[in-house]
Amino acid sequence: MERTQSILRVVHSHYIISLDNDTIGSTTWKPILEIFAQLPDAEIAQIEKLPGAVLKKIIIDNNNPNSIKTIVAKARENARGVQNHITKELWEAVNSMYHLTNKSQLSSKLSGPDALEAVDQFMRQSVLYAGIADITMQRGTGWDFMKLGKYIERSMETIVITDKQCQLFGYDLQQERDVAHWRFLLMSLAGYEVYLKTYRSFKHNNSILHQMLLNEDYPHSVIFSLTRIDRYLRDVTKENETPEKQALIRTFGRLYSKMKYMEPKSLETMDLQAFFKELRNDLLTVHNQLEKVFFSY
Repeated sequence: MERTQSILRVVHSHYIISLDNDTIGSTTWKPILEIFAQLPDAEIAQIEKLPGAVLKKIIIDNNNPNSIKTIVAKARENARGVQNHITKELWEAVNSMYHLTNKSQLSSKLSGPDALEAVDQFMRQSVLYAGIADITMQRGTGWDFMKLGKYIERSMETIVITDKQCQLFGYDLQQERDVAHWRFLLMSLAGYEVYLKTYRSFKHNNSILHQMLLNEDYPHSVIFSLTRIDRYLRDVTKENETPEKQALIRTFGRLYSKMKYMEPKSLETMDLQAFFKELRNDLLTVHNQLEKVFFSY
């Protein structure tokens, strides 16, 4: 469900920016399709300038494994399997989201002038789910695993979306860019107001990378998510410590230490493309080990 919220924020942000006549640069949907649809280049080229087609591909396409409809259907099946361990309110929130993705008029709505209203409705339901989970779920092992999944997904989202923004700049951050060039990234990760209130430097490139990666108070930064993963990972591994669990902790510890003790000034000179690739691979390794230790039968 964390991925659902992320996709909706990205789609909503891009849609709003595309309506702004003062937008700097292209408003094509190609970067969003590359992240969330995994389509061949030829198919992306056919629909990248058609908002309705893109919204349907990302929100309700059954053939897209990253569509909102597909993700919510999987979340509902998972929730059904552990229904005795989640609250009735949480199950109802997931179920409501599922039925929202299956409304008969949704396809036509996404193609018409009410598309933004439809996306807003999904966003409200997604936020409602997060709030219900927070105030109704009992704290314990089940909660710890929910939080582990949430923050692994969130940190990956930040890495992937920030990497895509840097890719659009050709990974050339020596050329200083105005904050308007970074608006899509900041809005997609709920960080635009945070940035304007926190950073006073005119060197936006380095400041925005710092916010996305190393700002411990920003809830979508990589270090914020890794700090929460560290807490919940220790909670779920504190009993019956096995060699596999210790290996998992060491693998995560190397990633966490690399980010926690990174020198902020190094962001100005490092090879960002290689850095983001390494971060993604390290996080995937943690995810795979976690799955092997706890969910392989």
